[in-house]
Amino acid sequence: MPDPVETKEAVKKAFLVGICEFPETPAEGREHLAELAELMSSLGVSVCGDLLVSIRERNPRFLVGSGKAEEIKAEAERCDADMVVFDSPLGPSQQRNLERLFGSGVMDRQEVILDIFAQRARTKEAVLQVELARSRYYLPRLAGAWGHLSRQRGGNTGARGDGEKQIEYDRRQLKQRIGELEVELAEVRKQRGIQRKNRLRGRIPNAAIVGYTNAGKSTLLNTLTGADAYAADKLFATLDPTTRKLVLPDRSELLLTDTVGFVRKLPHSLIEAFKSTLEEAVLADFILLVLDASSPAVSSHWETTLSVLSELGADRKDMIVIFNKMDAAGEDPFLRLKLQSAVPDALFVSCRTGAGLDALRQKLMTRLSAGLDIVDLAIPPDRSDLVAQLHSCGRILESRYHSDGTFEASVRVEKSQRRKLEPFLLENQNRFIYNQPSGAAISAPVAERSPLS
Repeated sequence: MPDPVETKEAVKKAFLVGICEFPETPAEGREHLAELAELMSSLGVSVCGDLLVSIRERNPRFLVGSGKAEEIKAEAERCDADMVVFDSPLGPSQQRNLERLFGSGVMDRQEVILDIFAQRARTKEAVLQVELARSRYYLPRLAGAWGHLSRQRGGNTGARGDGEKQIEYDRRQLKQRIGELEVELAEVRKQRGIQRKNRLRGRIPNAAIVGYTNAGKSTLLNTLTGADAYAADKLFATLDPTTRKLVLPDRSELLLTDTVGFVRKLPHSLIEAFKSTLEEAVLADFILLVLDASSPAVSSHWETTLSVLSELGADRKDMIVIFNKMDAAGEDPFLRLKLQSAVPDALFVSCRTGAGLDALRQKLMTRLSAGLDIVDLAIPPDRSDLVAQLHSCGRILESRYHSDGTFEASVRVEKSQRRKLEPFLLENQNRFIYNQPSGAAISAPVAERSPLS
C-alpha cells in the first residue's frame, strides 16, 4: 500500500491558515501561526504567506465559510503555494473538500507534527509509535487519498459479485497493520517496564526532564551528566527517552530521564502512541520542568506543559521549575522579576554559559536529602539478611567486607529507618572494626530479624 504522504515530497512552499476561535485573541492566533511556520521549517518547507481567519463557528464543509475559503484559495494561488496548511485540525471530509476547491494538497497541524515525528524517529519504539499514530490518523482519510481507490479487485463476470473495492482492501490492510503495531508496541512497553523495575530495584531516585519542545532539555541532561544525547536547536529533536546517572557533590546519585517535548495542540493520537515514553514523567520521583526564558511565549509554554502533564496524571508531582537560556533572554531587567513573581521557587540557568547550574545541583541535593540520612554501619556476619535488605531498600554509597565477615558501609536510608539501625551504627560500636583481629565478632546487640520491614 503506498504511503499517503508520498505526494507531498515535491512540496517546497506552503501557505498557512490560522483559525482564531473565541476566546482566542488575534495576538494568540498570530503566535500559533508563527509556531506553525517553525514546524514547517522543521519539515524543510518554506512559508510563502499566511492568513489569520476569525470564525464564530466551524463550517462542516470547509471549516471556514465558503467565501473565506475562496479568499484563501486566491491568496495561496497568488503566492504560488504548493500546499495549504491549517493550524487547526481538519476532519477527513473537510480536508477532501478543501483539496478539491484549492486544486492542491491540504494539511492540518496534526499531520505536520506527525510528519516531523516520522522524520526524527530513530529507535524501534519511536518508529513503531509514530507509525501507529500516523496509521490511526490516515485510516479515516483513505477515501480520496489516491486516484486508484475506485478500482476493484476480485470477482469474475457472471461468477461472483463485483468483488472488493480497492479502498476496502486498503482499509482492511491498514487496520491489520494497526493491530500488528499495537502488539509490537505492547512487547516493547513490557521490556521498558522491566527496565523501570530494575532501576527501582537499585533505589536510585529518578527525575524526569519535561517541558516544551526546544526548551533545552537534552542540553541540560548533557551538561549535568556529561551524556551525549542528541541536542539541536529545532523542534522535536528528541523523541526517545534517555536516562543517565548524575552524581552530585555530596555523593548522592540521581537518574535523569530526558523526554519528548510538548507542543500546543499536540495530537491526542501522539499522546496515546507515546504513552510508554511519557510515562517516565508519571513514574518519576519528581519532575524537572524546563522552560525557555528567551521565548516570548514562555507563559503559554508553561500552560501547555502543565496541560499535558495533567492529561498524563503527573501534574501534582513534586516539581523543580527551571528557566533555561537566560543568556539568550536579553538584558531586560524586568524579565527575571516577572518570571520569579510567577514562579517564586524557580531556578534561572544557562546551559551554554553554566550560570545557575551550581544552584540547581544544590537544589537537587536538598531535594534528595529531604527525609534521608547517610549512616555508617557495621553489620555482623550473622545478619546477612540485613545486608540484603540494605541493598534493596537503601542506597549503599561505600562498602567493604572485613576478614571476620563484618560488613561495613555508608548507606543512604530514609530517616524513619534510622531508629531500627541504631544497634549497628558505627558510632554506637564498642570497638573500632578496622583494628579487629581476624575472626572477631562485632559486640553489637542483636535487633529484630527484619529491621527495615
